Amino acid sequence: MTHLLIPAAGVGRRMGSDRNKLLLPLLHQSILAWTLKAAEAAESITWIGLICQPYDLDEFKQILSQLALSKPVHFISGGDTRQESVYNGLQSLPEDASHVLIHDGARCLATPDLFNRCAKAVQTCPGLIAAIPVKDTIKVVNEELEIQDTPDRRHLWAAQTPQGFEVATLKACHDRGRREGWQVTDDAALFEKCQLPVQIVPGEETNLKVTTPIDLTIATFVLNHRDRQS
Repeated sequence: MTHLLIPAAGVGRRMGSDRNKLLLPLLHQSILAWTLKAAEAAESITWIGLICQPYDLDEFKQILSQLALSKPVHFISGGDTRQESVYNGLQSLPEDASHVLIHDGARCLATPDLFNRCAKAVQTCPGLIAAIPVKDTIKVVNEELEIQDTPDRRHLWAAQTPQGFEVATLKACHDRGRREGWQVTDDAALFEKCQLPVQIVPGEETNLKVTTPIDLTIATFVLNHRDRQS
């Protein structure tokens, strides 16, 4: 049994939107609907926690009513940051939850296969992330936009979600992060700060995070392509 938390409490500033970007249309459904449909189709997922802000609740409930999912979806109040939202989500898991996947709501192109592979892998390691090798040459620059370093891209991977963890261990990392004032952008970083191992699970090239208008265009192309292939 694998539990899934979906942080969906953000806003669409980089999308140029004045509301939660997960409510924006993608083909004939919302971004959030595509994410939920993938989770529904992953047989490894048995419980879904949707972390959101109170002002999005009515629209999220409407999306759910249209999807008529067979798996239970529980609404959890979001925080001011992703880190706070995930912390709230962890506190809302059932007492018997031993492993959890955390997946950004804006990564609406993740496939059920990716969820299943991560759910299987997290049974044998304390923490993991889906990730793909970096193709581009990466430059480290200073505030004046001068190049300071060129890391070896053979050792660089682009982090995605799902990220999976032992629930008790991740809760302990979050508790320590709150005590010490750590601010991180994903849960794997908390594991790293606690000097705990994080395994890589090969992600998917199409598993992009819809953040800007061009991402919506790419996501539309990918979904249309999948529809033609099915």
